[in-house]
Amino acid sequence: MPANVYQPDPIVEAFIDDLWSEKGLSDNTLSAYRTDLQHFDAFLQQRGVQLIDAARDIVQDYLGKRFDEGIKASSQARLLSSLRRFYGFLLVSKQIEKDPMALIASPKLARKLPDTLTEADVDALLAEPQPEDTVEARDKAMLELLYATGLRVSELVGLTMEQLGLRQGLVRVTGKGGKERLVPLGEVALDEVSRYLQHTRPLLLGDVASDVVFPSLRSRMMTRQTFWHRIKLYALRAGITKSLSPHTLRHAFATHLLNHGADLRVVQLLLGHSSLSTTQIYTHVAQARLQQLHAQFHPRG
Repeated sequence: MPANVYQPDPIVEAFIDDLWSEKGLSDNTLSAYRTDLQHFDAFLQQRGVQLIDAARDIVQDYLGKRFDEGIKASSQARLLSSLRRFYGFLLVSKQIEKDPMALIASPKLARKLPDTLTEADVDALLAEPQPEDTVEARDKAMLELLYATGLRVSELVGLTMEQLGLRQGLVRVTGKGGKERLVPLGEVALDEVSRYLQHTRPLLLGDVASDVVFPSLRSRMMTRQTFWHRIKLYALRAGITKSLSPHTLRHAFATHLLNHGADLRVVQLLLGHSSLSTTQIYTHVAQARLQQLHAQFHPRG
C-alpha cells in the first residue's frame, strides 16, 4: 500500500470505545471526536509522528493550521475537547507520561442568547390550554405563572402551597444552591392561579392530601419532563415552529422585561442569578432597547 495513504491509529478506536462505555456520549459526539482525532493523526503521520509521541509544539502547529484554514471558534473548541479527552485517556491508561494539552488554552466563546418567543408567540401559547379541561386548566395556570415569574421549570413543578403568597401577590422560590428569592406574580397570573386553586386543584387531588401546587393526575409532583412535553404540545397547537427548550418562557420573561425598560440588575434578581455575568447574555437586548429609546426621544436621534 502507498506510504501516503492514511492508516488510522487503532488507539483512536480504543479511546472511542472507552468514551462509549464510560461516558455514554451520543453517536454524533463520538463520531465528531473520531473525525477530529483522525484528521490530527493524518497531520502527524505526514510528519512521521505518532499520536502518543505528539508534543505541545506540534499540537499548536496543527491548531494554528486549522485556524488559518478558517475553522470556526466553536469547531476549534470541540477539537480542543477531543484532544484533551484523548490525551487524558492516554495519561490515565499510562500510555504517555506527559500531557501535550496541559498548557494549551481554550478559545473564549461568546455566550449565545437562546431563541426566544415574541410577545405574540407567548400570547398564542398561553391561549392554547382550554380551561374547560381539568389538566389543561392546570397547565394554563402553570404557563401563566412561568411567564409572569421567569421560574425554572424545576422550580415551577416543585412549588408547594406555603411558597405562594397570594395576598401579597408573591411567590417565594428556592433556587440553585438553596437560595431564596421573592418574585411578584402580576395580576393575570395571580387571577389564573387563584382560579386554579379554587376550582381545578381539588379535582386533581381528590381525597389525597398534598402540598404540591400543581399535582399530576396521580396527585403527585409532576416531573420536569412531563411539563416540558405539555409545553411542546401547546406550541404545536399554536403553530409555533421555533426551536423551544425547557427554559423558553424563562428567556421570554427576561427578554420582554428588558424590551419594556427593566434594569438588567432587576432581571438578575428575578431570575435568581447569583452573578450579573450570567444575566449579561441579555445585554444586547437592553442595548437594543436603549438605542430605540434614544432614536425615539433624542432631538437628534
